[in-house]
Amino acid sequence: MGIADDAVEVRARGWRTLAALHGLIESTLERRLGEAVGLSVVEYTVLDALDRQDGWHMRMQQLAGATALSASATTRLVTRLEDRGLLTRVLCADDRRGIYTELTPAGRELYERARPIHDETLERVLGEAAARPELAPLVDALHVVAPSEAALA
Repeated sequence: MGIADDAVEVRARGWRTLAALHGLIESTLERRLGEAVGLSVVEYTVLDALDRQDGWHMRMQQLAGATALSASATTRLVTRLEDRGLLTRVLCADDRRGIYTELTPAGRELYERARPIHDETLERVLGEAAARPELAPLVDALHVVAPSEAALA
């Protein structure tokens, strides 16, 4: 195996480790949020993204980016959350083609109940992952990245 092959294997191993950590976090959050407040991880992500707008709203394209979903999947998700009374869509006054999405009071209330569950679960899972030698370096990297990201917000 040459140097180039070694580099490819290192990247592949890193990607597999990242995927393993992501899977562990997502499956645990999915189960916990579903049991506690009836939300999936992606539904929580939508509520969280909208809450971070500080009472404002987001275009559907922005929401798709925040959730890493396609435009059509985002539309279906927003429709489901709207049917549950958690979101509402608003037409843009300047551009009738533009559609914004925002939290309803019920959506904000559910988000406020879900957030501590999400945060506690994430902290617990990361703590457990840190005890696993193959995942610990990634967890450590998250702690290094997180403070600098918070400073940007």
